[in-house]
Order: sequence, then structure tokens, then C-alpha cells
Amino acid sequence: MFARTVRMELKPNSATEFTQLLEKDVIPMLRKQRGFKDEIALVPTDGKEAVAISLWEEKENAESYNRSIYPEVLKTLAKVIVGTPRVDTLEVTNSTFHKVAARQAA
Repeated sequence: MFARTVRMELKPNSATEFTQLLEKDVIPMLRKQRGFKDEIALVPTDGKEAVAISLWEEKENAESYNRSIYPEVLKTLAKVIVGTPRVDTLEVTNSTFHKVAARQAA
């Protein structure tokens, strides 16, 4: 399983609109993508930034989304974010929720 993390700065007083855009527009797009498993969004209480974590079955699924749909997501979020988000793709090594366990050393 792979995680795609997106860190972004939010415009002032836009945290609520950010979460609404995720729910109404972004998550429905994600659900249509091959290999998509889950979306987790985090916003600190000051509302100045957000971190979105999407989980994917395979790295290729996350990369395909990045090439095809993510540009649309950026357009959707443009009204609530400042600058260019930082994107990383990482292997999920442990997850109690998704029952991913660390690989055994050979």
C-alpha cells in the first residue's frame, strides 16, 4: 500500500471551505480512481495549513492519479490554497486500520 501526502498552505479563514470542497468535489473524484483506498485530511486548529493523505493499493495507482486527475483537484482547491502544495509518495509500512504490518527481515 502507498500513501500520497499533500501539504498545503490555506488562505486565511478558508479551512471550512477546504473541508467542504474535499467532501463535495475531491473525494468523489478519488473514489472513481483505480486502487484508491482512503483519504485522510488534517487541519490544525489555527487553520493555516492542511495535510491530505490518500492511500492507494499500488504506487502506480497513485502515480496515475497524479498525472490524470490531480491537476483538476488543484484547480478545485485554488480558491482556498496559497502557492504550490508539496507532494510525496511513500510506502505504508504499518497501519492498524488497514492491517498493514512491517515486512519481516529476510
